[in-house]
Amino acid sequence: MTVDSSASDADENVSRIQKAYENIKDLKGSFTQKNTIRDLNKSDTYRGEFLIKYPLKMKWMYKGKALQDIIINNENVLIYKRGDNQAYKGKFDRATYGQTPVALLSGLGNIKEEFDISGKGNFLILKPKGRIGTITSIKIAMSDDDFPIRSFVIQDGHSNIIEIELKDVKIDTGLKDSLFEFSLPKGVNIYEQHP
Repeated sequence: MTVDSSASDADENVSRIQKAYENIKDLKGSFTQKNTIRDLNKSDTYRGEFLIKYPLKMKWMYKGKALQDIIINNENVLIYKRGDNQAYKGKFDRATYGQTPVALLSGLGNIKEEFDISGKGNFLILKPKGRIGTITSIKIAMSDDDFPIRSFVIQDGHSNIIEIELKDVKIDTGLKDSLFEFSLPKGVNIYEQHP
């Protein structure tokens, strides 16, 4: 009987991710994100920094032309477009994943329950078993570092692609809850989004 090496690679990679998620309290680092919108034949690249505190607190700070912060604090989400002096507040749920795919980083703790898994070598392909926004697949590139994910590529039902590469990831630095509070400067226009 031969062992399917791609299945054992995938199992090993999933185990590494699950183990990391069980033990990590918080994460921070920098990222590069490339969005490709197929219908418009357009690509944009963004850079910034991220903070994550488990189970569900996140802050993504985009720099440069896309000056904005995305903050997820339990069931609430805030998107603060600093350049436009506008903020959008709403509830965070699985359908919101499509708008904030970076939130997947917090949701990869239950891979076997939520995704059909394949992959070979240092790559995992995840296909959602249920609906997660418009996502059809996620390709994860594994890292040899303490945090096992180097990058991920998200494809949606419209063939749009979001590639996110993580850099300088630091684990368990003791991030404070106050970093994830919704505090906005005076004069920001706030729009409440209701389901």
